[in-house]
Amino acid sequence: MWLDQSMQWLGTPNGKRGRSPIFSDAAIQFCLSIKCLFGQPLRKTLGMVQRLLQLAKLDWPVPDFSTVCRRQKTLQLELSYQRTKSPLQLLLDSTGIKFLGEGECKRKKHGA
Repeated sequence: MWLDQSMQWLGTPNGKRGRSPIFSDAAIQFCLSIKCLFGQPLRKTLGMVQRLLQLAKLDWPVPDFSTVCRRQKTLQLELSYQRTKSPLQLLLDSTGIKFLGEGECKRKKHGA
């Protein structure tokens, strides 16, 4: 998952009747991907997304709980993954942002 300043976070007018969506499908998909990745409740996930945006120094609004609940019913998610034979081992540092694989963790602990 990437957060890029050129990413379209806010929705665009769709030409249909009614109010246009405030957030793009990419924003909703990002929130739902974080929810699935960490297995958290949606409200907790939205708090984490808000903190991630602050750490990335992006002044973007975070979708509210009702918006994400409503939009997840009709959104077609495109979550890609690669199946491996061995378990994935990740280590998060104290900020919760940097992910280290198994080799980097052992190198830091035991040296090169």
